[in-house]
Amino acid sequence: MDCPHIPRTSYSEFSEKIHTKIRQNRTPLNGSIELTFRCNLNCAHCYCTHQPLKKELSFKEVCRIFDEASEAGCLWLLITGGEPLLRDDFLDIYTYAKKKGMITTLFTNGTLITPYIADYLKDYPPFVTEISVYGITPQVYENVTGVSDSFYRCMRGIDLLLGRNLPLRIKTVAMSINKNEMLAMERFAKQLGLEFRYDPVINPKLDGSKEPCQVRITPQKAVELDLASQKRIKEWKDFCQEFSDYPPSEKLYVCAAGLDAFHIDPYGALSVCVMSRQPSYDILSGSFQEGWYEFIPRAVLSQRFMTDFRCAQCAVRSLCDTCPGWAQLEKGNPEAPVEYLCQIAHLRAAHFSPRKEVAGTR
Repeated sequence: MDCPHIPRTSYSEFSEKIHTKIRQNRTPLNGSIELTFRCNLNCAHCYCTHQPLKKELSFKEVCRIFDEASEAGCLWLLITGGEPLLRDDFLDIYTYAKKKGMITTLFTNGTLITPYIADYLKDYPPFVTEISVYGITPQVYENVTGVSDSFYRCMRGIDLLLGRNLPLRIKTVAMSINKNEMLAMERFAKQLGLEFRYDPVINPKLDGSKEPCQVRITPQKAVELDLASQKRIKEWKDFCQEFSDYPPSEKLYVCAAGLDAFHIDPYGALSVCVMSRQPSYDILSGSFQEGWYEFIPRAVLSQRFMTDFRCAQCAVRSLCDTCPGWAQLEKGNPEAPVEYLCQIAHLRAAHFSPRKEVAGTR
């Protein structure tokens, strides 16, 4: 029986209220952790360097980080990689996060999901699992992943989770290899009753290699894909309506990174997000609290534009994926414009902004 004195609210309302209230206090509500950079696939667009750079966090070290992050206020946790299921202790780590009360999301390529893992997740379900699907035919999918039979193993992983009614989403990255199957992938997800999303932009590897950029689609194609989806048209128009008067800022970081969100790599480096890795703080040599409350405000959030790069005053900055981390990877300078992203942002402004004159502001 429902208690008449407890008001009912939707998840989205619950989440929005918490984020609006908590962000003012710089509480680390949203965390992501890469358990490993290792992967059983070799995707053309991937930003990870799959060879371990040093010893990965141990189970004990991960648990300590979860303890400290939870105590500081972390409620939403993303577990990702590399491929996190490659860790022999994955289920132990996942279970520890669940027992800490964190709302846990899992990113995986799905190829390593077994009946045992699916049964375990049914008993201890994540908030959602997101599986990356890089093509709707074996040839295209495996042209992306570089691994034979990976398409069928991915489809099996999806079937195993669906067969247990687990919360599941399908996502992909739009690239030159699979661009002609984007609409088919969206239909595939719809037929399964699943939410579908994709990202049309690809960044360099974490080591600075531009190899993934070779499979980028053109800025024009990225916006063409937007225009092919009524859902994305509405989302972009709504976004532009809300942020059409996005104020110029001298701050280098203007997103939620470091305000309510953080990222931890496989070796214990704490940064503000998955894209912006430097500067970072070594949790193993200190504590999450020191990294979050002292290091990040001092070393990251205090940064201002020091040069005359146009991004600081750009009228369509809110539409652009350019950020200090991406600019550092692509241009070697956290303040430099990334022309590829700049072109996409201005094209989107021309199509979706209520103030289309901003499209010419460069």
